Amino acid sequence: MTEDLMEHDDGEGFDVDDWARLKTFTSAVATLDDVQAHRAIFALGDTDESWVIEMELPQPIIWWEDDGEQAAIVVQAEAHVGSDGETMEVLGLILPDGSTAVALMDDVDLVDDTDPTWRDLVTSAVDGADN
Repeated sequence: MTEDLMEHDDGEGFDVDDWARLKTFTSAVATLDDVQAHRAIFALGDTDESWVIEMELPQPIIWWEDDGEQAAIVVQAEAHVGSDGETMEVLGLILPDGSTAVALMDDVDLVDDTDPTWRDLVTSAVDGADN
């Protein structure tokens, strides 16, 4: 995949109406080269086994982080098995302001773009960025 995840049509993040245009990374497990070329959000190199999680992307989510809930779009989804045998489901996110983040599947709720909480979180983030 040669598309640049960070090159959005308007050079910014997204709002409740245009999130579906975000580019995704689904062709393979990402490498450091993919991240450096802005094709992927993250790459994990110290795992024993890894694979792409089969899910429809881009995918709206509500991310539960230390600062509370936040709206985001999943553009990359991978499962990685560590040396301890535990599987981590890791997501690459784009936030409404265009920044990126990495989250675990356990820390997000998958929603659709009609979810009122998700819409309010996106709108608040976009309005806050405009100030």
